[in-house]
Amino acid sequence: MTSAILPISESTCVLRGTDRAKGRSLSLAPDRAAVRWLHYGRIILDGSDTTAFRNNDHETGLICLKGRARVSAAGQTFMMVPYDSLYIPRDSEISVTADGGCDLAEVSAPVSGSYPLQFVPFSTVRSDPGLHFKAGSASNQRDLNILIGKNVEAGRILAGVTFSEPGNWTSWPPHEHAEMLEEAYLYIDMPKPAWGVQFVYNNPAAPELAAVVHEGDCVVMPQGYHPNVSAPGGRINFLWMMAAHRESVDRQFGVVNVQPEYAGSGSGIETGR
Repeated sequence: MTSAILPISESTCVLRGTDRAKGRSLSLAPDRAAVRWLHYGRIILDGSDTTAFRNNDHETGLICLKGRARVSAAGQTFMMVPYDSLYIPRDSEISVTADGGCDLAEVSAPVSGSYPLQFVPFSTVRSDPGLHFKAGSASNQRDLNILIGKNVEAGRILAGVTFSEPGNWTSWPPHEHAEMLEEAYLYIDMPKPAWGVQFVYNNPAAPELAAVVHEGDCVVMPQGYHPNVSAPGGRINFLWMMAAHRESVDRQFGVVNVQPEYAGSGSGIETGR
């Protein structure tokens, strides 16, 4: 049975400045925001600094956002550069060493199963039309990249990066998938003065959440439609991360309900299914 859907509010869905702490930090967890399964944190290291940890009953996805990092897990070591990803099974010892500085997003969720370690170079994603494609058109076109999706065997987590055109909407037409997946957007690569507005709502006439967002902020979508828009002249770019309610069963990208007023032309993300 699917978990009860959690409510939408500013206090439970918006996390500010999650990129401010050095070292390994945790920003999103069930006791901090409106999620049941999804966890998100950051690993920001200077020079050749190192951090090590065990993920216990969580599967983990590491996504390099900036810099270079050497990551060891399950007896293997990988050099990661921006937007490379590494899926790490539960019960793993993990070590991250910066190579001149690094910034990694850490996405995780508790699972009962153990799935294989898998490294996903961003170059591989960009060359695969099922993982990298344009979605939308005109004022809502964006560049979508599935980093940890159908290309990776896992229990709950999915992740990818979306890059918009200046002033464009993304996640358009508005869609939702609350019966299967909870989601969060982490805003990345938006140097000042870039900013955007993120909506999360069930009723388009009275949105429960309309939040101004900057680089480093994170917004949770426990339910509801969730389009966003960038301010003119700047882009709204984000790492999207999801966790399935039912392990393996609900871990499906692109299975969405489009807001009825816009459903005639499909979701725009069918290519990634």
